[in-house]
Amino acid sequence: MRITLVHALKHSIVPIEASFARLWPEARLMNLLDDSLSADLARDGGLTDAMTERFLRLGRYAAGTGSDAILFTCSAFGPCIEAVARAHAPMPVLKPNEAMIEQAIARGKKIGLLSTFPPTLVSMPPEFPPRIELVPKLAEGAMAALDRGDRATHDRLVVEASRDLRDCDLIALAQYSLAPTADEVARATGRPVLTTPDSAVEKLKKMLGVGGG
Repeated sequence: MRITLVHALKHSIVPIEASFARLWPEARLMNLLDDSLSADLARDGGLTDAMTERFLRLGRYAAGTGSDAILFTCSAFGPCIEAVARAHAPMPVLKPNEAMIEQAIARGKKIGLLSTFPPTLVSMPPEFPPRIELVPKLAEGAMAALDRGDRATHDRLVVEASRDLRDCDLIALAQYSLAPTADEVARATGRPVLTTPDSAVEKLKKMLGVGGG
């Protein structure tokens, strides 16, 4: 199976590749990175028709390489990814968080949503059903630290921010780049923590009929 991974942040590549290596090592991965997407979204202040068209072009390129599925790892672009999914049905096209959201709403009613990228806290909450009480939290400065190559400061800021979510049933980490902090967040909060990469890989395996999913 050939899986195309589409990234808006270079920090997403290592966590998702690690999940595939552990859960589905036989999958053939292709990475597409456009690290201008997040900067342009921040500049524009919201998703535009031009941004949707950029995603559709990425989808066409991925499909043209013979991919069996596309997984987007960029969490702030849900409507753009939905447009790609409609264009390429029935091929699986996954938003980065949809598998984790399915797990989260099955396990809790009050969910802490921890992010390091402000637009994610605009685009992602509508993906949860109205019955869920969502508590969004931004780890301010963490993404900038990661961009500087300072993983230690990133992780410290994420853990500090997570402590405000201790009264939630569980905590959902909104970015793939947050996955390595899961154990620290769980220790700091005492709450169950869900990450996006593992749940996405497992859902893809099920959708494509791969054994062991």
